[in-house]
Amino acid sequence: QVQLVESGGGLVQAGGSLRLSCAASGLTFSIYAMGWFRQAPGKEREFVATINWNGGSTYYADSVKGRFTISRDNAKNTVYLQMNGLSPEDTAVYYCARGRAHTVGAATKDYEYDYWGQGTQVTVSS
Repeated sequence: QVQLVESGGGLVQAGGSLRLSCAASGLTFSIYAMGWFRQAPGKEREFVATINWNGGSTYYADSVKGRFTISRDNAKNTVYLQMNGLSPEDTAVYYCARGRAHTVGAATKDYEYDYWGQGTQVTVSS
């Protein structure tokens, strides 16, 4: 079966840090862009960050730029999201996803991804 499994979420105080991981299995990983999205209660899913197939290019939402870092280890079939300087506004379920083949440029929309993980909860207390 194809799976993207997120881990590393939890409860953290404002100003703290978390590192999310997303492990892929049963699907091709190393030639695809990967992305992170998040969804807070009552709000639409929003783009967070994306990274190209070899890790040479990254792109971030304005809301997280300078605080979050996306990276990948193709040998481990894993993509990461390092989150620093967290605030309560970052509280959400975080999802990783695989970009569709042949996407040009940074993919920032839901429909530009074809496989999704189940999500991991990140809660930031004030």
